Amino acid sequence: MRGAVPPGRNLPTHARDLVRMHEAVMAGTRPPVSPRDIVSHSWSRMRQLGLIADRVNKRDFFAADEVARRRYDSPLRDVVDRIADMFNATSDAATMMLVVTDADGAVLWRAGASAVRRRADALGFTEGADWTEAKVGTNAIGTALAEAAPVELLAGEHYEQGQHPWYCSAAPIHDPRTGEMLGVIDVSGPALSLHPAVGMLVEAATRLAEAELWRSHQKRLDALRQLAEPLLAGGTGPALVVDDNGWVAHRAGVAVGDRIAAPRAGRAIAVPGLGAWLPERPANGWLVRPAGRGRTVLLDLDLSGAPVLRASCGETSWCRSITRRHAEILSLLHSAGPAGLTAAALSRSLFGDPDHLVTARAEVSRLRRLLGAIVGTRPYRLAEGVRLTIHPGR
Repeated sequence: MRGAVPPGRNLPTHARDLVRMHEAVMAGTRPPVSPRDIVSHSWSRMRQLGLIADRVNKRDFFAADEVARRRYDSPLRDVVDRIADMFNATSDAATMMLVVTDADGAVLWRAGASAVRRRADALGFTEGADWTEAKVGTNAIGTALAEAAPVELLAGEHYEQGQHPWYCSAAPIHDPRTGEMLGVIDVSGPALSLHPAVGMLVEAATRLAEAELWRSHQKRLDALRQLAEPLLAGGTGPALVVDDNGWVAHRAGVAVGDRIAAPRAGRAIAVPGLGAWLPERPANGWLVRPAGRGRTVLLDLDLSGAPVLRASCGETSWCRSITRRHAEILSLLHSAGPAGLTAAALSRSLFGDPDHLVTARAEVSRLRRLLGAIVGTRPYRLAEGVRLTIHPGR
């Protein structure tokens, strides 16, 4: 994470210069220091949204029952206590506040010094607040969500003048299984108490959260594997045991990757090189067995209207609608051939630059959840045993 204070700069002096910078830019005059690119880009977005810089904009809050629902649904609820323990163990915890949001920017959890939390209350920075850029202007949480990257801001780098007495340092948390963004960890406090170690604390907390999420995932697969042993005992033929998202807990008589398409009752799954497989629902997870003799997966992508993907494998076939983004990814991988595309190359093709790696990976992860190993990784490519035909629109 790039710190908000340049090396060698005095913190109080730099904070004052940033406030003067904000005043000058908003007045259309020459600032004493130039805004960093990430700040300048965010301020441009704020102007387009019509947010006011010289006052606190109207806050939006989620109802208490909605906050409770979001906490329950968030995978971060299993790791937030560990993050809070790390935060509370730091020597500067008395001058800081820890905030954890979901991927929509809703503040779900806070911890830290009561004095700092009271100041945050006065700003509307409370549990249930919508802390996206669109609602509260340039801030580390909202800008980290917008940029899908760690962000640290100080004083006048915030768009709202009401946030100038603060610093904030935030980083996105991603699902280690899928790359999907789950939320943001933020540490905030009085501007003149910012320490270089704050950014390192946020990065360490993010690594801890993602490691804990991965450990929890492995424990769930281990438990599913133990439950599956009686189902597979004495059985003949190949079989897989997978969780609801298609992650493989156990393989019997077959070599397959870590993940297949997410199972659905009564719907065949096309597994490249292995043919069509049918899922059965035991007490927990899914038992998946071969459904036919075909081994080549034939895909037909129809772009004449809303994208539709048809698949056939032996005697089994299915048809489903997919998003235009997923259709674009399949078309790009088809054009790339066996060499495939790196994440950077896919980002460049989708977004015009190689800097949207996280977004590109998340889109492929969602596509793999839908289609399983039909899309290979490292590099991204259509798997061996998959043949795709594209029918372009007019």
